[in-house]
Amino acid sequence: MRMRSLFGLAAVFCLSFQAYAADAKIVFVAGPKDHGRPNRHEYIKDLEALKYCLDNASNLGGLSTFMHTGQVLDIMDQVKDADVVVVESSGDRVERETHAIFPPNAKTDGKSYDAATMAKLEQFDQRMKDGAGLAVLHYATWVDNEKGREYFLDWVGSYHQGQGYSKVLVNPWSVEPAKTNHPVLAGITPWHYDEEFYVAQYLPYDIRRTPLLRASSPEGGEGNVVSWAVQREGGGRGFVMTGMDFHRNLWQDQHRRILLNGIVWAAGMDVPAGGVNCSMPGPPPDAPQ
Repeated sequence: MRMRSLFGLAAVFCLSFQAYAADAKIVFVAGPKDHGRPNRHEYIKDLEALKYCLDNASNLGGLSTFMHTGQVLDIMDQVKDADVVVVESSGDRVERETHAIFPPNAKTDGKSYDAATMAKLEQFDQRMKDGAGLAVLHYATWVDNEKGREYFLDWVGSYHQGQGYSKVLVNPWSVEPAKTNHPVLAGITPWHYDEEFYVAQYLPYDIRRTPLLRASSPEGGEGNVVSWAVQREGGGRGFVMTGMDFHRNLWQDQHRRILLNGIVWAAGMDVPAGGVNCSMPGPPPDAPQ
């Protein structure tokens, strides 16, 4: 009996050690740079920078990162064991642009997708239901297809709705954390900067969603919700930040920190006290020389 107990304790110890030692897998998926001036909508450069930060953060460990340029549905072998998928890309509204998940809406009937695409989307959706996280940045929130919107509402609690509902505004913004003690806000204090925020997103009542950031400007008005977190049933998490236009803003400490905090949280990890600590290498790319 005593020997069996010892084996039982050893098994528990091994399982605990394996759980502790296992890395959280973070998969970055960047759409190609399909429009825009240099240092704006630099999806690949943005996600490479965030990957660098997570790989080199001074107060993080226990994670592995993977980078892909293109679409999520092309790398389902990498997604099947991902703890979080981080997407930044164009929206699905224009045929010449690439959304990180969905085909261009113009190539569909506007209501759903072809059978092959649906099969992969169902596979991705199952990964979300199994507990994987999804972080969506900036223009990738723009989804016109009705089925795509249905998925986004479940995965991240919102989408950018065109046709005059949502707005895209480049302004000097004052940004402040919402009045909540959510882990993603660790170390976040108010800041000011120029940014292109997507505001008036379609945000129906959702008990799972917690607003994280509010942004104000003379043109955009007061208290626009521009970032939020979603805790899904089954353990999966969603994180959205609608501002991510100017590549140089990753050198702004608060902007960079909430992105990193959100990714870490969406991966199911603990956000460090004070937030993820990482410095960007060198000056911003368009800084005065």
